[in-house]
Amino acid sequence: MDLSKMMETILNEESNEKKMSEKQKKVVVAAIEMFAEKGYAATSTSEIAKRAGVAEGTIFRHYKTKKDLLLSIVMPTIVNYLAPFFAKNFVNEVFNDKHATFETFLRTLIQNRYEFAKQNFPSLRIFMQEILYQQELREVFVTQFQKLIYPKFTVIINHFQEKGEIVDLPPNTVIRYLVSNVIGLMVHRFIISPSDEWDDETEIEQTIQFIMKGLKRE
Repeated sequence: MDLSKMMETILNEESNEKKMSEKQKKVVVAAIEMFAEKGYAATSTSEIAKRAGVAEGTIFRHYKTKKDLLLSIVMPTIVNYLAPFFAKNFVNEVFNDKHATFETFLRTLIQNRYEFAKQNFPSLRIFMQEILYQQELREVFVTQFQKLIYPKFTVIINHFQEKGEIVDLPPNTVIRYLVSNVIGLMVHRFIISPSDEWDDETEIEQTIQFIMKGLKRE
């Protein structure tokens, strides 16, 4: 989903009391683009105003500080759209299917998140850059993960441990190991080195095999 369609969906889901003016929408879209390109700290409100084609005072009529603007973008995106919508889609697409092997599940999981990252790069990049510094974002992410994804993850892990496919470690340990490797791949691909020449299929396959070697029961 491209940026304009994503923002249209988010803004249309706002209640009537929270409907944004056209200028406010332009500010939000410009801020997402610039935060994604330059990072939150390196972006000024004057730059956002210039890209949005509005006076800088327009921004401060709606948002007291730049952080308020950030949270008005990222929090609704996560709370109202990305977290519930994509977490539920993630569960339906990955966890609710019957997987013959743990490797099949892992492959589906990584490919699903890889496509998600590619399609939602601007907003995702802002989120990944700021989650370490913004407690509000961490709390929302943890809540959504624990509510929608963690229980399904645990069922999958227990299932394949009972089948003897993966090591008999606590589900929390397996989840941490798996998620840290998958997120590490995404961060390098889309945040640290997005301009490098990437062979996505090879990188995904190598990540799968690396995780399987660590989890496979001998």
